Amino acid sequence: MNTLSKLDNDEETMSAVPSDAGSKSTLDTSSNRYECRSCGYIYDPVDGVKKFDIPKGTAFGDLDQINFRCPVCRRGVGAFKDIGPRASPSGFEENLKYGFGINNLTPGQKNVLIFGGLAFAVACFLSLYSLH
Repeated sequence: MNTLSKLDNDEETMSAVPSDAGSKSTLDTSSNRYECRSCGYIYDPVDGVKKFDIPKGTAFGDLDQINFRCPVCRRGVGAFKDIGPRASPSGFEENLKYGFGINNLTPGQKNVLIFGGLAFAVACFLSLYSLH
């Protein structure tokens, strides 16, 4: 029972992180992305949902709370969790201070770093053929 209350508290703090970040910069949450906890689908207001004819720029709060379903797993609005704006760093708030600054990167920046490093390693490996 103590474990359940600890999980509930962790869940509450995770959902509170994006709203705190938004209140610091006095921005509304209309640009925040929401992730389906069942399948991992991310609703981004910048993209909208073509499948349901939801136009680009429609905030998650403006969606029909009763009829809107996840395009992948068909779960309702209650299955979505606010994960903040697109440019926010990914990961837990308490882990952002560790590492060599890598934890403060956005998911897109992390992808560039990882795949760019892999491409560089492959290029170095292929350059060994020129030593022949």
